Amino acid sequence: MFRCPSTTLPISRFPFASLTVALAAPLANRVAACVAAASFAVCAPAFAQDQSTQSGQAALAPSGAPGVASGVTAANPASGTDAAATAADGTANSGNDFDARQAVLNHRSEENNYNYAVAQHDCYSKFFVNYCLGKARDKMRTVQAGIRKEQLALDDEERTARARQRDEQAAIKRAQDEANAPQRAADDARNAQAYQDKQRQHQLDQAQRNAEAPQRAANEQAYQQKQQQHALDQAQRGISTPQAAANQKAYDQKQADFQRKLDEAHQQAAQKAQERVEKQQSYQRKQADAAQHAKDVQTRQQQAAEKAQQKQQEQLQEQQQLEQQQKQQQQGQ
Repeated sequence: MFRCPSTTLPISRFPFASLTVALAAPLANRVAACVAAASFAVCAPAFAQDQSTQSGQAALAPSGAPGVASGVTAANPASGTDAAATAADGTANSGNDFDARQAVLNHRSEENNYNYAVAQHDCYSKFFVNYCLGKARDKMRTVQAGIRKEQLALDDEERTARARQRDEQAAIKRAQDEANAPQRAADDARNAQAYQDKQRQHQLDQAQRNAEAPQRAANEQAYQQKQQQHALDQAQRGISTPQAAANQKAYDQKQADFQRKLDEAHQQAAQKAQERVEKQQSYQRKQADAAQHAKDVQTRQQQAAEKAQQKQQEQLQEQQQLEQQQKQQQQGQ
């Protein structure tokens, strides 16, 4: 019995929705005609031919659709697999770039899932829905198995490369250790010698402390006796323990006051010394200014004298010229 296209999967999710509806319309018309004629056996070959035609037309879809790589179509996943495998081999031969190859495999997996989803959607517009779904699932699993095989091979190559890299690094490390072995042995010997010297010095210090132990004990005993004698002397003078503590506190306060006054005197002396230095510098600046002022005054006086002498000469010349003019006038008369 003919099944209508399912409406549970929105066709707006796929970029080929309009193309699928357009291709499914003639097929639906033929299914209706076959149902009316009640002759499914006659129409089955036509359905298969329409399905292959529809797949061929779907291969003409734009290559820029989301989820589909350029040059790889949904109707021919084998060609996309070969192209991706060729690209992966080229990448591996050029630089053994595992990240690029992994990106290609991830893209192929996404493309396979997308093509399977498109095939599932298209199957609900066909007559043999379950047969179409099973075929699409088998095709998806075949491509997925190929991708899985290449993924395993890529993982093996990456593990091999990493193991080789670790071996190379271990070899370099061993070579460095062998090259540094003499220096390390010398350092170890020097450190051992230094440790032995320290141990011997420690033993000598310990022996010296042990030898000085009786003297320290005698000194401690003498100190205790002095303390006891001091307490007895204070008791004989009538000074109690609180009074002695007060006296010590007063003494400490006097010492603190004396130290404070001494510090203040030092600060004042330093301040006065600084003031004397500043005054000396100011006096020197004033002396220099006075000398410069006297020099300027002398220069101005000299310039004034030169100007006065020059003016006197000019007046003398004018007087001589006036006398000559008068003589010339008298001779002319």
